[in-house]
Amino acid sequence: MRVFVTGATGFVGSAVVQELIRAGHQVLGLARSEENAKLLTAAGADVHSGNLEDMESLRQGAAAADGVIHTGFVHDFTRFKEVCEIDRRAIEALGSALAGSDKPLIVTSGIGLLTTPGRLSTELDMPAENSQNPRIASEKAADAAAALGVRVSVIRLPPTVHGEGDHGFIPIIIGMAREKGISVYKEEGNNRWPAVHRLDAAILFRLALENSSATCVRYHAVAEEGIMFRDIAEAVGEGLNISVDSKSPEETAEHFTWFNHFAGFDCAASGAKTKEILNWNPVQLGLIADLNQGHYFKM
Repeated sequence: MRVFVTGATGFVGSAVVQELIRAGHQVLGLARSEENAKLLTAAGADVHSGNLEDMESLRQGAAAADGVIHTGFVHDFTRFKEVCEIDRRAIEALGSALAGSDKPLIVTSGIGLLTTPGRLSTELDMPAENSQNPRIASEKAADAAAALGVRVSVIRLPPTVHGEGDHGFIPIIIGMAREKGISVYKEEGNNRWPAVHRLDAAILFRLALENSSATCVRYHAVAEEGIMFRDIAEAVGEGLNISVDSKSPEETAEHFTWFNHFAGFDCAASGAKTKEILNWNPVQLGLIADLNQGHYFKM
């Protein structure tokens, strides 16, 4: 299968590209720069020039492939609402190019969208219609594409997809702790984050592509259901050799500033149905073990 991959040189997308090629697929990767194009060529992929805000380049890339995996996202969380709108428009463009073609479209979303107090969220749970989380735009766009007859699957990623080269939430937490000389968690630190290693996530994207359904299916890229934020903060403190402390909600907000909303996620989730349906079996290191490897603290 010839697969158009957005975010093809990103942390998750580059692992997806490698996994697809290893499985015998051809990859057409979206590249917004000459440097990214060289990385894709070196990885064995073909290059399609464009970016997530160039709707025509997205439509052309999708039309030139047998399926699409959309991992691209503008990782500027200081303007989260704006970049989520960019993602909505990108999914809309990809969906319009695939309408009526029976080609699969794999869309990336986030488990943090779900609120299921007292239990693990599952693949059957849906974001509240009145959710104020801007990320809901991605799932609504996926549903709109499915309404056009596109074979859509949504992969919800945990707050942390970890591994060497990570530039997401864990490095942000580490950077703030390093700058302020202390690793912090709120009150008891019992809010829980699910997690997955990037290489396990890449396999899931491939499996979702190869087993795409006629209905819009949600999958959870969950290897670990819920790691307490306190344990993450303690691993960060150990890695940086700094103190770790519980803080009040007000002090925590001062420490994390714009990131406080994300640090407060309590979104433990199950990936049991995903594992059963796709025979997906994560085998990589868990998050705390990965942090204990030390590579996160060399950045």
